[in-house]
Amino acid sequence: MNRNAIFLCERLCAEFPSELNLQLLASCYLRNNQAHCAYHILKGTQMAQSRYLFALSCFQMDLLHEAEAALCPANEPHIEVPNGAAGHYLLGLIYRYTDRKKSAVHHFMQALSIDPFIWSAYEELCILGSAEDANSIFGEAAAVRIQQQHSNSGLSCQGEDTNVSSGRKSGPDDGSPRLKQNNVKEVYQGHSLGAVLGLGPASQVVNAASSVSLCNTPSPVSVQTSGIAPPPLCRNGLPNLGPNSGEGSPRSTVNAGVQAPRRKFMDEGKLRKVSGRLFSDSAPRRSTRLAGEAASNATHAGGSGTNHASSKFLGGLSTSKMSSFRSVTVRRGQSWATESLDEGRSQEALDESRLDSTATSSASVSAVGDDRPTERERMNPQTCVGPSTSGSRIQSGVLELLGLLKTIGEGYRLSCLYRCQDALEAFLKLSHQQYNTGWVLSQVGKAYFELVDYYEADNAFSLARRISPYTMEGMDIYSTVLYHLKEELKLSYLAQELITTDRLSPQSWCAIGNCYSLQKDHEIALKNFQRSVNLDSKFAYAHTLCGHEHVALEDFESGIKCYQSSLRVDPRHYNAWYGLGMVFLRQEKYEFAEHHFRKAFKINPRSSVLMCYLGMALHSLKRNAEALEMMEKAILADKKNPLPMYQKGNILLSLEKFEEALSVLEQLKEYVPRESSVWALMGKIYKRLGMYDKAMFHYGLALDLKPSAADGASIKSAIEKLNVPDELEEL
Repeated sequence: MNRNAIFLCERLCAEFPSELNLQLLASCYLRNNQAHCAYHILKGTQMAQSRYLFALSCFQMDLLHEAEAALCPANEPHIEVPNGAAGHYLLGLIYRYTDRKKSAVHHFMQALSIDPFIWSAYEELCILGSAEDANSIFGEAAAVRIQQQHSNSGLSCQGEDTNVSSGRKSGPDDGSPRLKQNNVKEVYQGHSLGAVLGLGPASQVVNAASSVSLCNTPSPVSVQTSGIAPPPLCRNGLPNLGPNSGEGSPRSTVNAGVQAPRRKFMDEGKLRKVSGRLFSDSAPRRSTRLAGEAASNATHAGGSGTNHASSKFLGGLSTSKMSSFRSVTVRRGQSWATESLDEGRSQEALDESRLDSTATSSASVSAVGDDRPTERERMNPQTCVGPSTSGSRIQSGVLELLGLLKTIGEGYRLSCLYRCQDALEAFLKLSHQQYNTGWVLSQVGKAYFELVDYYEADNAFSLARRISPYTMEGMDIYSTVLYHLKEELKLSYLAQELITTDRLSPQSWCAIGNCYSLQKDHEIALKNFQRSVNLDSKFAYAHTLCGHEHVALEDFESGIKCYQSSLRVDPRHYNAWYGLGMVFLRQEKYEFAEHHFRKAFKINPRSSVLMCYLGMALHSLKRNAEALEMMEKAILADKKNPLPMYQKGNILLSLEKFEEALSVLEQLKEYVPRESSVWALMGKIYKRLGMYDKAMFHYGLALDLKPSAADGASIKSAIEKLNVPDELEEL
C-alpha cells in the first residue's frame, strides 16, 4: 500500500501544491524506504515538520552533517528542535555517531524529559554508559509530569470543543469535496501517516482534522506533529462520522460535540503510546507492547470486564455503531451547550431505542472493548464513566507502565555497565509474562555470555528463539555462544533459520560467518562478516568480527582498521579494544598492547579474560609484581577460567619461584586434566629444578594429549634439549 499512497500523494501535490502536501509525500517515501526521494522533495523547505523529515531522510542516507543543519540551523542557534521528543532523539543519534558524547547525552535526556515513554533514548544512554538510575527517569516525578501534561491537554481540548462544533456547523465550505490547504495541514499534524493513508474512510480524516489540530500540545499523551509518529492521542472533540455523513444533518450535529466516549477510547491509546520512534510505528515495539498490557489492565480494573485485544489495532477508530452507542453515554455524563435539557432527554431516549433495536449487532462491538451501560446505569446517569474516572485509569496505567520500564531499564543499564550478575537479579524481578519475552531473554543470554557461562547463555537464547522465532535481537551473540561451545550442528541450523527469516538482517550474516569461522574457513567467514557490515555500517560487532578474521589470516593491518571502524561506531565496544591489544601483543608492541587492554578493562572491569591479558602485557614489560596482582584478581573474578592460573604459574617461573609455580599448576591440573600446555609447563619447571626424569614424564604426557602442531613442535624441541643447560639453550 505504500506505492498506492505515493501515487495518491503525487496527485494531491499536483492539484494543490504546498509544502504541507510535500511533507505528506515525503513521509510516504520514507515509509517505502526511499529516503533519497524524501531528501530531494524536502530540500530547501523551512517549516519545522519539513526540517524534521528532511533530517530523518539525511540520517538514513548517512548525511549526518546535513541532518544536523536541518534540525539546528547555524544561522538560528536558538531555534527550537522540531517534533519534540522525536527531534531531540534524532539529534542525539547524530551527535553520537559524530563522536560528540556530551551533546548526545544532553539531547537524549531532553527527549526523556519531554516524553518518559521514549525507551529508545534511555537505551542509547545505557549504550553510552551515561544513563542515570532508572528510578530517576521512570519514577514518580515522571508520572506527575505526564499527569500534568495530560490535564493541560485535556483542558485545552475541552475548552475549544464548542468552537469546533459551531464552526463546523456554520462554515460555508464544510461540505466541499476538495481539500483546502488548512485541512491538509490539520490532517497531517493530527494523524499518523497510517491513518492518513487509508486506515479509515477519507471523509473521516478530513472532517476530523480541525478537532485534532486543536489538541496539538507537545506531551507524551498528546499529538505528535511527525507524520511517522504514533496516532494522535487527544481526540476528545473528534467526531466519528461515516463516509456518507453530511455536515448539515442532525446526526452529524449531535456527534460533532461528542467528547467523553472518544476520550475513553483515546485514553487507553495514550497508555499504549510510546512516542519518538524514528523510523516506523507500524512494527511491533517492545515498549509499545508493554504499554498495551498496562492499558489493558487499567481498563479491566475500571470495570470493563471485556476482551480488549482488538483495541490494540483499532486505537481511536470505531464503527458507526460504536459512535451511536457512545452518544448515549456522553449524554448522561455531561450537558450540551447548544441544546436545552428537554431536547437532550428526548434525544437520549431516541438513542437508547436505537441501541435496543441493534442489540444483536452491537454484541461484536462490546467484544473489542466497549462498555455497555447496565440497567442501573440507565436509571442513574451519575454512574457512567466520566472524565474523573478516565483520568484515574490513565494515572494508574501510567504508574504501572513506568514501574515496568523502571525494572527493565535498571536491568538494561546494569547490563550495559557489565554488572551482569546484578542485571540478572534485576530481570528476575519482572513478572513471568514479561520475563518470558524474546527481548528480555536475549538480554539474559547476553549477561550469561559476558559471565562466560556459555551453557546458561545457550539455554536463555534457545528459549528466546522458541518464544520469538522471528526476532533478530541478540542472535549475533547467540551464534558466538555456539561458536565457543563448538556446536557446529546447532550453529549451522541457526544460521540457516536466520537467513530464511530475514536475509537483510546483519545478524543473519554474522551467524553464517561464525559457522565458517568454526570450520577454520576464515576467508569465507570474512566475506560473510563484510556482508553484515554492508547491510548496517553502524553494527559495531560486525566490524569487530571482521577484525578477528583478518587477524586469524595474519593480516594485522586490515584487522586494526576493522577494530578502529568498530570503535568509531561505539567507543565502548570493549571487544574492539581487546582485539587491538591482541594484535599489538602478537607484534610484541607491549606498550600499545597494555594501553588497549587497559581501555577494554576500564569499560568492562569484571572480565577475567581482560584482566588476564592485561597481566600478560605487564609481564612482557617486566612489571611482574603488577602482573601477579592482576592475575590474582582474574582468578578471583572467575575461578572457572584456567588461563589466569596458567599465566600465574608462568610468571612465578620467570621469577624462579619454582615451588609456588608447581603448587599453582598442580591445582590447575585438577581443573583441566587434558590441557597439554599445563603438563608441558610443569615439565619445563622440573627441568629447571634438575629433575630430568619428571620433566621427561610430563613432556611425554603433554604429547599424548595431542596438542596443536605448533605446541607439539615446541614440546619435541624441549625434549631434544632436555640435557642441555639452560644457559646454553638461551644462546
